[in-house]
Amino acid sequence: MKKIIGLFLLLSIFCQTQLFAQSVSGTPLTFGAPEKNNFSPERLSHIDKIIQNYIDSGWINGAIALVARNGQIVYYKGVGYDDKENKQPMKKDAIFRIASQTKAITSVAVMQLVEEGKLLLDDNLSKYIPDFKKPVVLDKFNPVDSSYTTVPAKKEITIRELLTHTSGIGYAQIGAPQMNAIYSKAGVYGGIGLPAGMKLSTNILRLAKLPLMHSPGEKWTYGLNDDVLGYLVEVLSGLSFDEYLKKKIFEPLGMKDTYFYIPEAKQSRLANLYTEDSLKRIVKMPEMIQLNGNFYRDYPNTKGGTFYSGGGGLASTAYDYAIFMQMLLNGGDYNGKHILSKASIRLMTTNQIGTLSRNTSGPDTKFGLGFELVTPSSYGRSYYSMDTFSWGGMFSSSYWIDPKEKIVAQFVLQMLPSSHGDINEKFKVQVYQALK
Repeated sequence: MKKIIGLFLLLSIFCQTQLFAQSVSGTPLTFGAPEKNNFSPERLSHIDKIIQNYIDSGWINGAIALVARNGQIVYYKGVGYDDKENKQPMKKDAIFRIASQTKAITSVAVMQLVEEGKLLLDDNLSKYIPDFKKPVVLDKFNPVDSSYTTVPAKKEITIRELLTHTSGIGYAQIGAPQMNAIYSKAGVYGGIGLPAGMKLSTNILRLAKLPLMHSPGEKWTYGLNDDVLGYLVEVLSGLSFDEYLKKKIFEPLGMKDTYFYIPEAKQSRLANLYTEDSLKRIVKMPEMIQLNGNFYRDYPNTKGGTFYSGGGGLASTAYDYAIFMQMLLNGGDYNGKHILSKASIRLMTTNQIGTLSRNTSGPDTKFGLGFELVTPSSYGRSYYSMDTFSWGGMFSSSYWIDPKEKIVAQFVLQMLPSSHGDINEKFKVQVYQALK
């Protein structure tokens, strides 16, 4: 009897040790059967049908989709064509322009520096980049010559306000018309689609001299905040933003296909970028288009680039980005590597904009430190669970992380614009309807 009790105790200790080790190391992504993760394979196959319908309708060329639950990938496919004209299939490991999906990675980098004691969230930005001291706000704007007048801002920009897009900084090229004009005249760019030669520091120090759209903290305004944060990481770490991300995030996580500038050996994997003609039919994007300035289609393919845009410059794969999402879902750990604390991730995924709303023309939506959040004010308007956090990219990609259902999901299109972007929402529906 004593032997049985002793064996039971040893088994109990072993199980607890294994559970503790798993919680510390962080679940790595593996491939698993849908049934074992409470997904219906038949209902998951609806994803294929919907994507194919959009391809057959001439609305998209192809897509990549990945769904994982409990750390196990249950759906991962490339559907349709990367090059529709030449019938080249869309491969699931294609490298795509993740654009604003870069922002979440930048947020993690900043929170790492907070944990290292390099800064605090409510520090003024000018403490580290003095050029941002004494900000001013746009008062009057003359569209004829882009001249303007300003008034002093009510306060300085804080790090938290950069992370929440409440700083008052606008977006170049894709922002409000007056800011597009002001930034263009000053030589400030949106950070993607640029030729080689420009530097992040040059862009940000030019930006520092320009007016804000409103005083910090007054509104939610999507802007070049994460580009500023990328430069802040350079200032505080002593590394280029590219080097920092490689050393502190990509290499520890094993993200082997994530770059600002794709190595020559992998450039052939860069997915084709599509646009629409006047009839909303898909066509390949020309090598260069006008987007309040020149926009170069193959910007991640540029050799020797030095502009590391924290707001949109990275290229990656659905699998690599799923690793990053799984790390966040795990509470900051992945496959034995510690990237960030649970406490930091809690802050990142908690409403940080108070009574402000990210959406001024629809449902009240909240924002954390890098993500849109499902909170009581928006829960029930989509299939997302409470506390789900998400975002997407300029070229019609989207992702989400659902802590309740333990789901990470990525849907990739490479289109600008996309009149049929509702396929992203339909993808979300199909994931949740497939749950048993």
